[in-house]
Amino acid sequence: MTIAQAVPEAAPAGPAAPKPRARGGGLGRYIVVRALLIVPTVFILVTLVFFFMRIVGDPITASVGDRLTEAQLQDRLEAAGYTRPILVQYVEYLGQIVRLDFGQAATDGRPINDILLQYGAATLELVVYALIVALIVGMPLGMLAAYLRDRWPDAVLRVFAILCYATPVFFAGLLLKLVFSVALGWLPLGGRADTRVQLFLSRQEDPTGLYLIDAIRTGNATAIGDVLAHAVLPAVALGLLTAGVFLRLVRTNVISTLSRDYVDAGRSRGIGEYRLTTRHALKPALIPIITVMGLQIALMLGGAVLTETTFDWRGLGFQLTQYLGVRDFVAVQGIVALLAVIVALTNFVVDVIAALIDPRVRY
Repeated sequence: MTIAQAVPEAAPAGPAAPKPRARGGGLGRYIVVRALLIVPTVFILVTLVFFFMRIVGDPITASVGDRLTEAQLQDRLEAAGYTRPILVQYVEYLGQIVRLDFGQAATDGRPINDILLQYGAATLELVVYALIVALIVGMPLGMLAAYLRDRWPDAVLRVFAILCYATPVFFAGLLLKLVFSVALGWLPLGGRADTRVQLFLSRQEDPTGLYLIDAIRTGNATAIGDVLAHAVLPAVALGLLTAGVFLRLVRTNVISTLSRDYVDAGRSRGIGEYRLTTRHALKPALIPIITVMGLQIALMLGGAVLTETTFDWRGLGFQLTQYLGVRDFVAVQGIVALLAVIVALTNFVVDVIAALIDPRVRY
């Protein structure tokens, strides 16, 4: 047998087999899809608020209905457009939202855009303070609970996390005021700043409405200290709500990461448990925390309503409660629409950051 007979003839070359496609789309597609989802999210929330507020009644009847005759009340309702078909009112309101015109408050006639600009800075400032408190408290305690897992400090920290999340914001605020303001007298009872400091900041050139930034721009140490002192209790009351979530997330994810093979390899090389926890297990555990952070900011905005009312913090949450009391659904719709946009944009930014950090986050 010859060599040519021993070696089988090669099969004729055919078309190359198609390469398997990678699962999911690219980063660009993911960002575009997430950006497009903002529109239906805001639309659904604005629609729900519009129809729910119409169900509870109109603001004119709620505010001055008992002081007007039936004919006068009807004239006021017609002038305000509340007697038209509800679908007509809804379509007109959507047109205003698209033009970024939120109308005027039915009770005091103030433009909603002015209300949003005036009080939005206060709510933004409070949420940033609370987020800082949540990160400072939740992340180190979560790492400590993971490092001391299944010991008594771990059990105490887990109970603390549950209490932080389960305690109502207004109740935590009242307790903090009772202890640190009434009993000890260390911190102010409420407000964003002392009246004299507020007047001083308002007289500065181009104030931002963010008291801490305005105080820092002036370089006045007294104003800076007063603003920070007023911010401590509201920030702690609202921040502890999210700190409990961060604590449990950090603990769970760090413990999960500590069981990975590369961590076991580090142990075999003699790396200490503390270094493994802080340097090798923390970074992978941060990805779920970043993902959840957007939802927690939405939770903070909801908690800001009660926090601002408890501490007389004149922000959007405080104003929202005032307008809800008189059923001014024009103002309520405008504030809720802005909060919906903030929450949607925050979740979009957080999702993009998570996708940049973790390539597995794709559609």
